[in-house]
Amino acid sequence: MPKGVTRRRPRTRAALLKAALETFAEHGFHATTIEQICERAGYTRGAYYSNFASKEELFLALFDEHSERTVRRLAEAIDALAPEEYTLPRLAELAARVEPDEREWYLVTTEFTLHAIRDPQAAWVLARHDERLRAEIARGLTLVLRRAGRELTVTADRFARLLIALREGGLAQSYVEPAELPPGTLERQFLVPLLEAATRELPGASGRPGSQSKRSGSDAVI
Repeated sequence: MPKGVTRRRPRTRAALLKAALETFAEHGFHATTIEQICERAGYTRGAYYSNFASKEELFLALFDEHSERTVRRLAEAIDALAPEEYTLPRLAELAARVEPDEREWYLVTTEFTLHAIRDPQAAWVLARHDERLRAEIARGLTLVLRRAGRELTVTADRFARLLIALREGGLAQSYVEPAELPPGTLERQFLVPLLEAATRELPGASGRPGSQSKRSGSDAVI
């Protein structure tokens, strides 16, 4: 492959992903055609198929990109905390943040989830991507709780599932009734009690928030 093509490929892929997200959000996953994505991105079908074999593969690339960005944003916010800020209310407040682009992504991922519920093969593939996201959430949650001097009394994977359910269920209601339930409201109201119920103080912890070292090699959130 010529070097110029190799250098252009990441740019082409990024443009196709951006165009797909916008078009999926406007028209829906099923109604969107590959031609619409290519037209919006300014590329040919050949360019599309050199990057993605299907719309499902493109969506899963979007899923991974969104997951990585979400985990990175949260990790950066957590790493910016001072040691004394490692308290459950402060961590819950960070988890409750909703980015401006979240509604667009919610529209896309909800429709694909419905597609996966109807299609066992799509469900299996989506579950593998969900599993990787939960693993990142579980690992980060375990480490940040350790910094706060606490540990989970349930499996980190199960609590990660609960966090995702609270997030997605809350957003569904918020986007239908934004005035009644602004995004992030349920996390702000219920995440601290949930964490208190599902965690305990680490043996030997002083009991003071932030008593754990803020950063230490393998303790990076991501």
